[in-house]
This record gives sequence, structure tokens and C-alpha cells, in this order.
Amino acid sequence: MAKNLEFSFLLDFYGEMLTEKQREAIDYYYNKDFSLSEIAYNQGITRQGVHDTIKRAENLLINMEEKLGLVERFNYINQGLEQILDEIRNIINNNDNLALPNNICDSILKIENLAIKIREKGNI
Repeated sequence: MAKNLEFSFLLDFYGEMLTEKQREAIDYYYNKDFSLSEIAYNQGITRQGVHDTIKRAENLLINMEEKLGLVERFNYINQGLEQILDEIRNIINNNDNLALPNNICDSILKIENLAIKIREKGNI
């Protein structure tokens, strides 16, 4: 079972939809880097039981993302906000050449602050 960050991220979004045992096993495995044997010992089940629990939880997380797409939307919004912030920085850095009126500069700064607040509020 190859460990990857995708399941850790999916767990952040959909973890509450899993059973406590599934959530715990996935968290131990992906976030805390426990082995199957260590998780089995902590949960009082067999190593095979942990493997099955993790596989079921992974399938549920993937299924939820396929149906709801929250992670995809989150990534899309974050990428868009980063592009907006990059463009705002370009405008600010080139303002000396453009000599924009103060009211436009003020609006640009307000847009930048709003984009930063949205990005920070959306971070998990």
C-alpha cells in the first residue's frame, strides 16, 4: 500500500463521514506514519483487519470525492486565488509605470486583502 498525501487530504474533507475505527486507522497510517502492525496493536485487531479497514476507508473517501468533488473545488478556488494575487502583485509592482489613480490603487489593495482573507479562511 503506497502512502500518499491524497488520502490525508481527503481525510481532512470527508473524515467525519467515516466510522471512528476507519478514521483512526487512516489517520494513523497516513498522518502519523504508523505501520499496519502498530495500528493493529492500538486498535486491538489483526493486521489483516487493519488492512481491510484502511482499504474500505480509502474506497469510501475516493467515492465521496467522486460524488461531491469538494477537494477538486477547493484546489480550483485556491489556484484561482493565487492567480488573482499574482496579477494584483504585477499591477502593484508596475504601478510606477502605469501611474494609476489613488482610487484604483485603493480598490486593488482591497481586492488583494479580500483574496488573502478568502484563501486563509479556506485553508484546512
